[in-house]
Parts: sequence; structure tokens; C-alpha cells
Amino acid sequence: MTAPPDTTSAFRELHVPGDPFILPCAWDVASAQFFAEAGHRAVGTTSLGVAAAIGAADEDRETLTATADLVAALRRALPEQPLTCDFEDGYGDGPEPVVASVREAFAADPTGRLIIDGINIQDSRQNRMSEPGALAAKVAAVKEACPDLFVNARIDTFWLGQDSLGEVLERIDAYAGAGADGIFVPGDLDLPTVEAITGHSRIPVNVLASPRYSRTTLAEAGVARISTGSLPYRAAMSEALRSLAVLADDSPAETENVLSYRAFTELG
Repeated sequence: MTAPPDTTSAFRELHVPGDPFILPCAWDVASAQFFAEAGHRAVGTTSLGVAAAIGAADEDRETLTATADLVAALRRALPEQPLTCDFEDGYGDGPEPVVASVREAFAADPTGRLIIDGINIQDSRQNRMSEPGALAAKVAAVKEACPDLFVNARIDTFWLGQDSLGEVLERIDAYAGAGADGIFVPGDLDLPTVEAITGHSRIPVNVLASPRYSRTTLAEAGVARISTGSLPYRAAMSEALRSLAVLADDSPAETENVLSYRAFTELG
């Protein structure tokens, strides 16, 4: 009997400062399968897309079941693909409920491994930052319970419009010290800020895809991972609205650059 692929180690090895991989974030099985078929070496999930699918508010602790169901479906559809997901703030106020949520959402496969390879866990909820110690305690507890899981600690200082590099660097130290495997700093960061973050962090740094910088530029800045976040989901919805506007304008449907019906029926 062939052993299942070690997707967890493969996911960890993708994080190379100065040689970032692009992490596309899926909202359903089909989007994840198309991303994998396009050659992306790992797939994540977008909390916005998951929340929108169930009519919930993003980052409001309403998506745990939907996220767990999506990850389980992705693992069945893509058994050899490294998978990570947005885990909001851990769906709990303290370390114990967060660990319980991880175990509930990603129960071990027959080999005893979690069915997920990584999670993002953030230090804000409902647009309010928590104290650094709160996320540090969650990270430490998750790493103790699930040492192989790649825990990406998300720092939301810039995301929430608080322009404080010093605070970000302090939080990097706190989360790295708690055992985080990576740091995620979303926001519209200028290049000197990205370089200051990567220069300071002793663990790999993840940033959002930006209209300002190419992969090469972010590689030169020391980034290890470029996440799309909700960009593909928003792009898909934007294109859907545009195609409807074309029809409403009494024009023929535009199908030239649209995936065919057969492309979906032929998904693995």
C-alpha cells in the first residue's frame, strides 16, 4: 500500500525568503481544482468567499463549520495538494477553545495527521486589535497540540489602518517567540516597510498580492509567500457582473475568454 504524500512537509518547504510562492485562495472545490491544474503548488481558502457563500459576515466567527466542510472536500478532491486556510482569530477567546476548534475542524486522517497543512490565525476581530499576548498564547497552544501544523500568525495593524511599524515588529517577535512558523502582514505596504519586516523577522514573511509590486520585486524584498486573499473571488464576481451588464445592454454574450461548461464537467 502506497503511503499518502507528506503534504505538510511539502507546504513548509515552499516558504523560502527571497523566492516566494503564490498562494491562490479558493472558495469552493472547483476554484481550488482550477488553481491546482494551473500549476500552483499549494492552495488556501478565503474567509470572505467562505463567509459570502453562507451569507455570513467575514471574520465574525460564523464560518468554522463551512471552513471545515470546505477543507474536507478539498482534501478529498486534491489528496496530494498542500492546503492551508484562513482560520480567522481561531474562533475562540483563549487558547483552549482555539485548539478545540482546530481539532474539530481538521480531524486526523487515517494516518493520524490533520487533514490541513497550515492555518492563518489573526490578532484582530471585528476591526479591533487584540493584545499581542492573546494571539501568542493561541499560537503556543496550537503548536503544542499540533506541532506539524504550519501556523501563520497574521498581524492586522496595517490592515486596520494603524500605521505603526514598531508595533508590527514587536508583534512579530511575540508570535515568533510563541512558535509561529510564519508571519502574515496584510495591507497596502510600501516597499521599505516590506523590507523592514522581512529584515526583522526570523521566520518567513507572507504579504498580500499587490497592484504595486510584481513577484520579482517582492522576492527581492525578502518575501516568502504571496497570498491572493479574496482577490480571485472578487475578480470572479466582478466579471460575472460585467457579463450581465453586457447582456443588459442588449449585446450578445461574451464567451471567448470564459471557461467552457465542459471544463467544469471534466474536473478531477
